[in-house]
Amino acid sequence: QVQLVESGGGLVQPGGSLRLSCAASGSIFRIAAMGWYRQAPGKQRDLVARISHDGGTNYADSVKGRFAISRDNAKNTVHLHMSSLKPEDTAVYYCNADVVPVGFVVQSFNYWGQGTQVSVSA
Repeated sequence: QVQLVESGGGLVQPGGSLRLSCAASGSIFRIAAMGWYRQAPGKQRDLVARISHDGGTNYADSVKGRFAISRDNAKNTVHLHMSSLKPEDTAVYYCNADVVPVGFVVQSFNYWGQGTQVSVSA
């Protein structure tokens, strides 16, 4: 079994910064892509940023230039540094990972964390 645990959410004023972290643990052989999604009340869950095993990234247009995703393959962690935060960034942020478990070679399985609340308000 694989677990993803997020940390770092909270309340921040507009223009402020936050750093989210996600640690994957369990029966892991290799993690392919890792990413962050967010879901605001009454809205669907949307991609924020994603990073491949070799460091290739893609971002939602709404966060380009403000957010930066990074990962540490040795520690099975992914981070999201968020700056110039806006009220519209308020949402529950979810970590996501495509994990190749021990005993498998290529086949990956998709996992979600439990989510962490980010609130941007004066």
